[in-house]
Amino acid sequence: MTNKTKEEMQNIYAQRKIKLSDYLQKENLGCCVFIDNEEHRDPALNYFSGHSSDAILLIFSDGYSILIPWDENLAKQNATFDKLIPFTRYKCKDIEATKAALNLGGSHKCSDKVELPTALTYPEYLRFVDSLNMYQCRCTEHGAHEYVKELRMIKDEYEIECTKEAARIGDLIIDKIEEGIKNNSIQTEMDVALLIERECRIHGCQRTGFDTLAAGPSRSFAIHAFPGYTSAKWPDVGLSILDFGVVYNGYTSDTTVTVAKGELSEEQEKQLELVQTAYDECLKLYTKEHTIVEAAKKADSVFAKAKMKMPHSLGHAIGLEIHEAPRVSTKTDNSLKFQPGMILTLEPGLYDAKNGGCRLENDILITEDGNQVISNSRIIRIK
Repeated sequence: MTNKTKEEMQNIYAQRKIKLSDYLQKENLGCCVFIDNEEHRDPALNYFSGHSSDAILLIFSDGYSILIPWDENLAKQNATFDKLIPFTRYKCKDIEATKAALNLGGSHKCSDKVELPTALTYPEYLRFVDSLNMYQCRCTEHGAHEYVKELRMIKDEYEIECTKEAARIGDLIIDKIEEGIKNNSIQTEMDVALLIERECRIHGCQRTGFDTLAAGPSRSFAIHAFPGYTSAKWPDVGLSILDFGVVYNGYTSDTTVTVAKGELSEEQEKQLELVQTAYDECLKLYTKEHTIVEAAKKADSVFAKAKMKMPHSLGHAIGLEIHEAPRVSTKTDNSLKFQPGMILTLEPGLYDAKNGGCRLENDILITEDGNQVISNSRIIRIK
């Protein structure tokens, strides 16, 4: 069940922090600093503490954590931490707050080496170094923050439960949308986008995973239509696209529906057929026996035989962010295989300025014995 007690959630965060503390000890690092603010959102804050945003989190080499939130009341209600210090105590200054927390957590460090966020600009990094001159600060591309991203690639049981619930709610919304199309209660891009906003909250979601993309036939040629939705007809005769996700307990789904309405041209039918074929063939390769590149190349080969080309990657991981590592792309490391616990999208698509676009996207959980399609997006045909 996704509804966990506070004690259960504390254990989940503790297990994650143990993995990081083992890494810090191995690298002789005393502490890793995470900063989430308006300039740069860092999902590691949520991953290790359950706090939603706007805070500094320090995790020491023995797993001890200090949370410095802007919203003290919200943190006390929702977050897990060993010590909490209000950010306002330091006038909401990152450097002063980090320095104070490092001094307070001194007994929990195996060394005076401190890893700072990779998102810092060079001038910001220099200011940290100057202020924290009693510590050995480092900011490196392949350090603790990269290790955390690798940890997040493999979802734990709780993350899988939350993502499945987001996908389940997304499916309910898709069913309601199909019903709305058939009874004419949905007639515009705005209608469908606002329905998603309402329904996701009715079902206990926090928000949509990203700005909903609803594009009727006159705009579906765009991979990501801009603006995301208008008052234009949706769906109309031809090919219409709907790309959306919903967030449950921090974890997002990501699905794309194509609606094929009325009599289509031979070229449009060919696009639909190729996208479905690419989806079916690539799904077979979303297993731990195959490299990620194999799946990406398979999609390219399906389209190449018809002298067509997909202008985006085949998919990407999802989780606390809508786009997480790894990407399902021919540019991905050739040796990287799908791994049990990964949740990735499978989203082949084709787009034509005249005929419009079509994309079919579902969320796929990699398992020990294959995969599980946890969402039910599809190509919907309307007469």
